[in-house]
Parts: sequence; C-alpha cells; structure tokens
Amino acid sequence: MSDPGTFSDAASLGGAGREAETNGDPPHNEPPPPCPEQEVQSVTKEPPHDEGMEIDFGQPDPCADTLSGVSEGQDAGGIQDKDDARESPGQPTHIDEKWQENEETITVTEEKENEAGDNQEYTDPEPTEYQPQYLGLDFSQNLQMLTGSWAEYTQTTENYLRGCKWAPDGSCILSNSADNVLRVYNLPPELYSSSWDLLSEMSPVLRMTEGDTIYDYCWFPKMSSLDPDTCFIASSSRDNPVHIWDAFHGNLRATFRPYNHLDELTAPHSLCFSPDGAQLYCGFDKTVRVFYTERPGRDCEQRPTVVKKHGQSGIISCMAFSPSQPVYACGSYSRTVGLYSCDDGSMLALLPQRHHGGVTHLLFSPDGNHLYTGSRKDTEILCWDLRDPGQILFSLPRVVSTNQRIYFDLDPSGRYLVSGDTDGMMSVWDILTAPPDANEDVLRPVLQFQAHTDCVNGI
Repeated sequence: MSDPGTFSDAASLGGAGREAETNGDPPHNEPPPPCPEQEVQSVTKEPPHDEGMEIDFGQPDPCADTLSGVSEGQDAGGIQDKDDARESPGQPTHIDEKWQENEETITVTEEKENEAGDNQEYTDPEPTEYQPQYLGLDFSQNLQMLTGSWAEYTQTTENYLRGCKWAPDGSCILSNSADNVLRVYNLPPELYSSSWDLLSEMSPVLRMTEGDTIYDYCWFPKMSSLDPDTCFIASSSRDNPVHIWDAFHGNLRATFRPYNHLDELTAPHSLCFSPDGAQLYCGFDKTVRVFYTERPGRDCEQRPTVVKKHGQSGIISCMAFSPSQPVYACGSYSRTVGLYSCDDGSMLALLPQRHHGGVTHLLFSPDGNHLYTGSRKDTEILCWDLRDPGQILFSLPRVVSTNQRIYFDLDPSGRYLVSGDTDGMMSVWDILTAPPDANEDVLRPVLQFQAHTDCVNGI
C-alpha cells in the first residue's frame, strides 16, 4: 500500500485547475478573460417580467466525512427576488399606468384560466426527448497540434503512456504510464487566447505514484476545479487497495479495501463511479463490488454476475453508466457485455459474443439508446441498439493488434466518435452518416491522420 507521506514531489506542485509553480508560491487559478460589458437599455413599452429560475435540487453529499466533504450543488446565494427589488423599503416606487392596466388584465385572464382548468381532467405531461447540443466541430481538414508532453516520459527507459482521461470539467488531463505514476496536466492558459504560437511543452502539476501496475483509474464525476472538495481520483493497482487521491495536493484521502474469500486483499480490474458519485463500482472475476464513497473501508455490496451457472463469466474489465436510465454495462475478458440494474445489480440482458477479444472499453451515447464497445486484438468498434438488445447497428473499423486498452470517446452531442489505434492513427466518425436500418454496415471515418509514430491508446 502506498504511503501518502512519501510523495515529496506532490507538495511542490499545483493541483487540478492550477499552473505548475517553480518558486514555491501557492498555486492559483488563471481567471478566464472577462466578458465585454454591454450597455443595458431600459424599455418602457413592454412590462417587465420575471425570468424563470432553474431549480437546483442539489446532489447528495457522497464524501461528507472522510473524503473532505464533497460539496453539494452550490446554493443560489445572492439572488434577490425581483418583487422585493422593485419595492425596496424607504424608496419610492413609480408604476406606469399602462403597466398597471396590463397587470390587472393579466390577473383577470389567469383567474378565468384557473376556473376553466378546474373542470378539466389532469393528464401527465409528455416526456421530453433528448435534444443534442452540437458544438459546430469541423473535421474537413487535419487537426493542428498545439502542445504536448514528451520529456516527462523519456527520463526513464521503457516508459510509455497507457492512456489518458479528461477531467469532467475539461480543465485538466489525467495520464497513466508504465512507471506506475498518475500525472495531472493543466491546459495552458494560452489555449484560451489567440497566441497559440507561444505554447510551450506541458509539464505535470501533480504526480501520484502507485506501488505496482495500475489496472484502472477514474475521475469523480462531479469534479469541478472551482470546488477543491470535488477534485479527487480513484485508482486501482496490483496488490493494493483502491486509493482516493486528492487532485489538488496529491495526498491520499481514503482507501477502499476489497478482500476475497480467503480474506486476502485483492485489487479490482476496473473502476467506475456512479453518476451521482455516491458509489464506487469495482470489477472482479464474475463479481462487481459496490463501495459507498461516504464510508471508506472494507464494507461493500457484493453483486455476482454469474448466478446458478448462468450469467456473465470472466473478469469484469470495464464498466459504464447509462445517462438516461438506471442501468450500467459491464464488459469482461470473456468477450461478453452485460446490462444490469443499478437498484439491485440484477442482469437485464446479456449481449451475444461478437468481439474477437476481451472487451476493454464501453461507452453509452448521450441519449442512452446506443452502446459502443471495443475489445483487444479486434478490428472494430461495435454500436449496439439498446432498444433492441442484441442488435448491432454498425461497426467502426480500427487497427488493434495488441492487448492494450484502446480508449475512444464521443463529443457531447454524440455525433462524432474519436479513437486511436495501435498504428498511431487517429480516426473520426460521423455517427449521423450511419444508415438508419440495422444492417451492420461498416461506417467509414470522415477524417484520419497520423497522430503518433506509436500506439494511440487515449483520447
């Protein structure tokens, strides 16, 4: 087990959302460029009206005690009611006669509508459909490399990257490498300006060393660099408990200790937080164990994937949660994918074996209707239609000739899927160009370019 007090280099480095400091001064956030002020014009022809406020129901506090009290949704402090603002005590209130007449008319109309509504039968509102938000991405030409990190991985021999993951708020990147070190990189402030020619090589602001080979790692889903309490990372390494790392200071916040039937410490092969961050799912051989983030230790819930010799066998190698339903998917090295209920872990469906190797990565579409799966030593990413479980819509070709875990990702709208391969190529697919019928067509990429001279395993 790693000792949090041994990470001497973490004390001199900044954390998530902060720049690397070389003079020992406390790190600080780089404020975003201020928005240009706009002149506010008063309009007297139309009556003022109250804008609808978005109600924040808050999030449960998953890490209240041991994990430094992960904060709930921020209170809407400082918001003053507009009616109180119009009639502040001690100040005269001037009301336009036309506005007063309009107010009386609106009141009478609302009373008549309420009287008519008493005689109508209540009907449930129709559910709103998922509306994708397109970012206006343009892949008509090759992408431009802005910056990177090279010297960090050439200091030791036979060191190479084993993947990277963006922070949920997009402020920094977490990388994993063969030297068993997790590194946090902040995006250079110059990326938010137009002076891209001045970008220098990135340096890690934080290093977290594990004792052995890192199996998996993940960000807390509610992470925000504006709230340090939410900035933490979970990691799993061989013969070590699950570690919860502080992404601001690099110290160890908590540990989760899973034991096998012989009461021996065992490490999970995959990790995934629940969408609300209240639970941490850990994948083992034919078992998923669920820890509650507010109670670190060894207590957990056992969810077997094989019951009475039926179910999903093999080591659970990857997991993902549906954004629209209480469902999570598990991939295993037995080349299978299973869908499970978040409530009790019961199996909902077991997809057929269509991959040639063990499943290494899963990803739901933003609307929750599709599931993308990739495996090792396989030449394609499969898109499954979850409205008809077992049906493959199309496949995305890529080159994966090793046992490495090759990640892929979707843009927030779900239109573009991006993946690397073992030849160093980057491929971008436009999902909207896929055929509407499920005939398992091969979807060709709209853009391909050489990103590295070796394997591209992280996006």
